[in-house]
Parts: sequence; structure tokens; C-alpha cells
Amino acid sequence: MSYNKANISGVLAHSASTQNVLVIEDEIHIQELIKYNLEKNNYKVTIADNGLEGLNEAFTNVPDVILLDIMLPGLDGLEVCKRLRNNKLTKKIPIIMLTAKSEEFDKVLGLELGADDYITKPFSVKELVARVRARLRRVEEDIVVPAKSDIAGSVIKIGEIEIDKEKYEVRKNGDKISLTLKEFELLHILAENRGKVLTRDFLLDKVWGYDYIGETRTVDVHIRHLRQKIGDDEGSSQLIETIRGVGYRLNESLLE
Repeated sequence: MSYNKANISGVLAHSASTQNVLVIEDEIHIQELIKYNLEKNNYKVTIADNGLEGLNEAFTNVPDVILLDIMLPGLDGLEVCKRLRNNKLTKKIPIIMLTAKSEEFDKVLGLELGADDYITKPFSVKELVARVRARLRRVEEDIVVPAKSDIAGSVIKIGEIEIDKEKYEVRKNGDKISLTLKEFELLHILAENRGKVLTRDFLLDKVWGYDYIGETRTVDVHIRHLRQKIGDDEGSSQLIETIRGVGYRLNESLLE
């Protein structure tokens, strides 16, 4: 997405005003807990009791971030996430999924369907607010227009793959690969730190925008999805190397 001066002024004005959080959650006590604490932190909160209501609200009044419960009556959270990502109005809106500890498979599937993050119930209010703030901060950072000096040499070549930092595009043999913003950022930060081992916690901090000690499956799922999209097969020529128990490293021998 490109921004002219009018676009940028509008975005900055919006970011300085109250930001809108859509909460799609059917449990009343959780609704009240989230609403009270987010409003106390100057966010505007809209509640939807079920998946269909949540979709209608998201498409009608596009929010800045969505908190989405997986276990919803009727249309479940996974299907809601899928439809949000398939709609041009909401495809880039940050989605944080709310899951129960027993829903490990659903967590992974939610991330693969396009969710940016998840919080496991029961969650601390402090963590919830921090995650929302982090997601919104990342959105604001993503709209910053690069200076001319930053555009020069904006393409990184890795074998058959090109990473265009200016256009936020990845191409393989000239063909564009469709990546989510998080997948692009992971590949980009690995390329910028070629040959270095980046820990999962470091990637969480730099790509997701928060620094906490917790589950790192978010990174693993996005890396797996990224590998599938760029055709990064296992073996000695694998572009993204897994450093067991630590994190990931870009195969320096493939870089030009």
C-alpha cells in the first residue's frame, strides 16, 4: 500500500485518537473484563456475541484490531478468521485469537489461517493490554514511508528469491509469492541478519512487537508456513535453517 500526504495525515490523526478494538467473544464475564480494562486504557471497544455478528461488525465498521475467541456459537472463530482474511476490508487487520489451554491444534490452525497472535485463557489483563498495544504499534510502524536513502539497494537476492523491501514483495524466479506481513517480516529480518542465529524470543520481539517470556509456537508456525510458500525443502540447501533449541538462521551460502 502506498501513502500520499493526505493518507499519512489521516493515519497519524487516527493513531492519535481512540483506537477501535472489536471483541468477538460469547462469554459475558470475559466480555466485561476485556471491555473494562481496554476502555480504562483509552481504547474504544465493540462487543460481538457470535461469529456472524462479529463479521458484520468488522465489515461495517472496520476496527484497528480484533480479539477473536475460537469457541463461538454457530460460526466458530477459525472460520471467522478465514473470512476476515479473505475480505479486502479486513485482510490486514491484526487478529489476536483467544484460546483455551486444551485447544493446541486450534491455536496452530488459527495462525495458519492468518491470525497474528493468540492468548491462552485464563490470561492476565496486563498481558492482554500489552498484546493489543503491541499489535497497534506494529501497524503504525508499517505505514511509515521510507526515506530515499532507505530505498537504495532495497532488493535482497537469495538464490532464486528476491526480497523487495520497498514494495514488501517476495519473488521467486520472477514470480511473486503471496506472503502475509508477518511472513515477509520474518524472511526480511533473517536476510538482514544473514548467517546469524536469531532466537525465537528475539523474533517475537522484533516481528510481533512485544518482549515476553512465553510460548514461541507463533514463530514456529509462521516459519513453517513461510517455508511452504517459498518452496524451502529440507536438506543442505534449505534457506531457513533450524537451530535446534535456539531459533533460526538464514543459510548464508545462498546469499548473493
